[in-house]
Amino acid sequence: MNREEQSTSVPNKDKQVEEDLWQRYGAERGVWSESMLIALEKGIEGNKWFSLIDKVRSDRALGIAWEKVRSNAGACGVDGISVEFFEKDSLDRLLAVKERLTKNEYEPKLIRRVYIPKSGSKEKRPLGIPAVIDRVVQSAVKMVIEPIFERDFAPSSYGFRPGRGCKDALREVERLLRSGYEYVVDVDIKGYFDNIPHEALLTLVKERIADGKVLGLIEQFLKQGVLEEGVEIEPEKGSTQGGIVSPLLANIYLNPLDWLMAELGFKSVRYADDIVVMAPSAKVAEQALEQLKSWADQADLTLHPDKTRLVDMTESRAHFDFLGYRFLRTAKGKVIRLVRPKSKKKLRESLRHPTKRANGRSLDHIIAIINPKLQGWFAYFMQAHLSEHAAMDSWVRMSLRSILRKRHKGKGRGRGLDHFKWPNRYFENLGLFSLERAREEQMSLQRGATC
Repeated sequence: MNREEQSTSVPNKDKQVEEDLWQRYGAERGVWSESMLIALEKGIEGNKWFSLIDKVRSDRALGIAWEKVRSNAGACGVDGISVEFFEKDSLDRLLAVKERLTKNEYEPKLIRRVYIPKSGSKEKRPLGIPAVIDRVVQSAVKMVIEPIFERDFAPSSYGFRPGRGCKDALREVERLLRSGYEYVVDVDIKGYFDNIPHEALLTLVKERIADGKVLGLIEQFLKQGVLEEGVEIEPEKGSTQGGIVSPLLANIYLNPLDWLMAELGFKSVRYADDIVVMAPSAKVAEQALEQLKSWADQADLTLHPDKTRLVDMTESRAHFDFLGYRFLRTAKGKVIRLVRPKSKKKLRESLRHPTKRANGRSLDHIIAIINPKLQGWFAYFMQAHLSEHAAMDSWVRMSLRSILRKRHKGKGRGRGLDHFKWPNRYFENLGLFSLERAREEQMSLQRGATC
């Protein structure tokens, strides 16, 4: 499929734009008009969009953008203004930023950089926190330009796109494995978000956007200074993780890679910068890896030498990780989904504090705290092999038995005879969420649906 083939049907003039068209492009009603959407679907002359700044600074766009920022909450930027404080006089603030945008006097504030724990690692990930007003402007820009680029994006891209998500990407990986694409190039772009070349990215943006003021805003977001421990840093490359427009820009820069893989006949699945390329033979996979290296060099990016690897999934116990899951070929030849060890470690770490042996909370209270964590984990990892859920349940119950053991003057972990004192049914009666039971119920429903 080429780019021109993505859209074929154009709504009749006498008919309203179909609902699925709005959803396909992620277009916001009131920001995008029906006539604009029809023009997008049909394709405009020169494939470039002019006069978009009026859409960005419109009352409607800024109002919707503010509601999105307000609903997501988030921390303060460098100005110390919280979402709650901003809300007290939000109308005046929105009118003020509209005026600055109109007079071409808008300048984003510095980004406050913090470091958050990296899942399953002692390392920390940098996170940029723009000021609330800058988040509003970024959101307005994103709403205006996203549908334009959404039309161009390849079907193999799933991250931060309307109507697509992690589960879709994971299902596609499973489908390709079942279809014989069992040689996998597990791709890791070293520090992708921090290393996107600004000029090369802006060149791609200019292929679709011809409004100089909108381009100027995007460039400002890319070159926005960062405040870290009182020191101002001027970025020469990269797109700040934490910025609202950053995921879209990241997709724009990797879109040529998606299409290159498709045009060369390779099957790729990408979620943001998590990429796997799948092939029917080792030879084809090696060819794909060479093409990836060549593209990365041209794009001024680096494939991680240790983390980028070719995996032969025809071999027993072969595996690769993708979006928190581990795809494993068992000794019996079946490919199953496990949970990546880092993801299991992250859940256990989140449960350790509320399940400490020495705490004065009642068991009912502890269960009320940990149940939402278990339910949230299950919502994402429900497709993991049943054994993963059973093992995690066992670990949780062991932690709870250890609490009870201490309260009964016992030492050590909750094992052995403690299973008879406090059987699994005991915790079930207290309302503890069981991952294993939830998975069994889900599997039963799936079997019923196929009958």
